[in-house]
Amino acid sequence: MSLPATVPADVLRQVRRLELRTRRLVDSRFAGDYRSLFKGQGMEFAEVREYQPGDEVRTIDWNVSARMGRPFVKRYVEERELTVMLALDLSGSSQFGSVARSKRELVSELAAVLALAAVRNNDRIGLLCFSDRVEHAVPPRKGRRHALRLVRDLLSVEPVGTGTAFAPALERLGRLLPHRSVVFVCSDFLGPDLERPLSHLAQRHDVIAVTVEDPAEQRLPDVGVARLTDPESGEVVEVDTSDPEVRAWFAAQVEAEGRARQSLFARLGIDEVVVRTDSGYVEPLLRFFQARARRAHGAVRTAPRTGAGSAA
Repeated sequence: MSLPATVPADVLRQVRRLELRTRRLVDSRFAGDYRSLFKGQGMEFAEVREYQPGDEVRTIDWNVSARMGRPFVKRYVEERELTVMLALDLSGSSQFGSVARSKRELVSELAAVLALAAVRNNDRIGLLCFSDRVEHAVPPRKGRRHALRLVRDLLSVEPVGTGTAFAPALERLGRLLPHRSVVFVCSDFLGPDLERPLSHLAQRHDVIAVTVEDPAEQRLPDVGVARLTDPESGEVVEVDTSDPEVRAWFAAQVEAEGRARQSLFARLGIDEVVVRTDSGYVEPLLRFFQARARRAHGAVRTAPRTGAGSAA
């Protein structure tokens, strides 16, 4: 973990601006969808009451019925309280952005929306930031002050690592979450060795992958010879982007990686929300909420519509 000893005034101003912006979104667009989306974590015993016509026979409490000399049934209520965990990839590639904002800035705002929606629903919310190591972790708790502390930490943390390693981060999540929880893993998922740690996490928790993309990573522009630097490894390569075969090869690689990622998520039963720095997160997240509420089975995937204009 790397956090400054005191929070700079500009970070506090960012937190306040982000809270105002995301709170309006939560109040106007997300609150109802969020609440209806996630089921409770089981059924909690509420009381024993006298049997009424129409009650199911299987709910009869035979011990109480025998003592009282007339039938009584057990009543259960759905447990509404959830634990939501935000796992955010802050590796070197998260700093990349070819439009108005970087992938990290986009994810920070999305995380703020989810944190405030969780608080609005009286759920616990926690945070884990990672690169090739766990950079910062905050156990789940309730309350607006706690949610704002998470946003502040996310804006303040200065990653030590530049690479991406999912295994140590998701193993740490397993230790932080003793009970089944909802886990949003926000990343560009460009790191190696995804399947094993994601599979272990998905066996115990409701995992939602938020894939963060930038348009410059999807298509090479024709700008002649360009020097490209890998933000995680530091490797530098020169590429002749004016060559149609080079651009076609790059596009084919991106498409193959995307198909492989989608296949992996579908195989593990992990839902995916694709957000882009040039079109934002609001519409993909809303469509995800709606699609998941409607689905009968199988993983859900949502992405920005072609030419989507929302910048939030």
